[in-house]
Amino acid sequence: MRVALLTEGVHPYARRSGGWCRRLVEGLPEHEFQLHLLATEASAQAPAGPETYELPLWGRRPGGRSPAAHRRRLYGRAYREFVRALVLPGERASFAPGLYRLAELARQDGALSAFLASGHAQRILEREWRAPGADTAAGQPLVRDVLVAGDLLEQCLRPLTAPWYGEGPGRLGSVDLCHVVGGGPAALPALVAKQLHGVPFVVTEHGLHLREQYRSYRSAPYRWPVRALLLSFFRLLTEETYRQAAVLTPGSAYDQRWQQHCGADPARTRVVHEGTEAVGRAAAGAEPERPTLVWAGALEPGRDAELMLHAFAGVRAELPEARLLVHGEESAPGYLAHCQEVAARLGLGSSVTFAGRPRGLAQAWAAGTVVVFTGLTQRSPRLLADAMLSGRAVVTTEVGVAREVVGPTGLLVPPRSPQALAAACLALLRDEERRARLGLAGRLRAQERFAVEPVVTAFREIYLELVSHWPAFPAGDGSAGEPLRPFARPAEYWVAGALAEAH
Repeated sequence: MRVALLTEGVHPYARRSGGWCRRLVEGLPEHEFQLHLLATEASAQAPAGPETYELPLWGRRPGGRSPAAHRRRLYGRAYREFVRALVLPGERASFAPGLYRLAELARQDGALSAFLASGHAQRILEREWRAPGADTAAGQPLVRDVLVAGDLLEQCLRPLTAPWYGEGPGRLGSVDLCHVVGGGPAALPALVAKQLHGVPFVVTEHGLHLREQYRSYRSAPYRWPVRALLLSFFRLLTEETYRQAAVLTPGSAYDQRWQQHCGADPARTRVVHEGTEAVGRAAAGAEPERPTLVWAGALEPGRDAELMLHAFAGVRAELPEARLLVHGEESAPGYLAHCQEVAARLGLGSSVTFAGRPRGLAQAWAAGTVVVFTGLTQRSPRLLADAMLSGRAVVTTEVGVAREVVGPTGLLVPPRSPQALAAACLALLRDEERRARLGLAGRLRAQERFAVEPVVTAFREIYLELVSHWPAFPAGDGSAGEPLRPFARPAEYWVAGALAEAH
């Protein structure tokens, strides 16, 4: 079957991207994939991979003429309906109709981006945003807020203007299903393809897009009214995506609970863990001579390296020869200096090394006796699974996905409790046999859950089940009124010229 992968960011086959799409495509060679990429930066030369169609998502607005007067009125009515859904709590149900109407108009004349940048659209946004009953708990919008929010909404809605709709090569109407990787604006083409052509879509999220938007907009360089408006857009888009998706495949049960909180149907949700090629990596070798704790993560308050330092002070009081390696780059300005000051105040001296970003995670884990995680949140299982694959025993705070990933193969402690963390670290540092047993059990657990093959098998089954039950195509030539039947198009349909010869 033909599968359209829809994602946002850099090219998934680029060296510095995660590689998940590459593993999926290579693991399912029996299917034909095409990549539709909402690019955050231009690709000078696309890496090897499936046929790729790019649309710049951010940055300068694409060129184009504004719609004519009669078309502008149609755009205005649709945009007003769309904006009212964002700012009026009682009008939320008009989000989807307004969105699909804008998509239809954009498909007819390609003038959506030009309209959204026009003074007419800005006046609609300002009028509805300041209308009685509008949600202005974040503050009354100023003129500059209207201008900034209008530009941001144009960029968010830019996928509606992509030349990907209809049938033919590179068009979403000619695929059997769409696979949205990441959610957010990447789901917009899938929503339109389903609305136009009845093409079902799957959504895979490794870390929820909506949750990340709420986190990132806390520090965004916009006033609160703009942040509230954009978060309203992402929230309603997520709800519509979850409502229309045939299958949702979160990367963890933790994400699954978040999706259900946002309205996802549990019957259409299946957890598929993110596979990693690191499962084939050899276990770490012999432990270091000195008892060593390894901490790795971004140096920011949410990772709570300060907790690790306070706990290590308790460890060192019992084991003076112990040492601590802190790996990670500073992502919050001044936090590294703060941690160094805390270490000096606790009298840890040279027993703590701030080693910066490791050359490789395998080398970081191998340098320790026990691996420790102290985050206040643990949204992704990736780093935990990688540490477990090293064969080193793991201690982690019981937050997010920690219990789901580590299970009985590691020690879980309450967050923000240096005494409990110190006791867990000491228990493992003093018991070599227990460390070895937990390390081996953790490696086997991670290999079982995060191998690539189960992920590929899961999506092979999902694809086949989905297409076999979803009536995507008409039985004949597509004329109006024909019944929809699964697998209505024979294999010969996809051979160039074969359909014309048959007639």
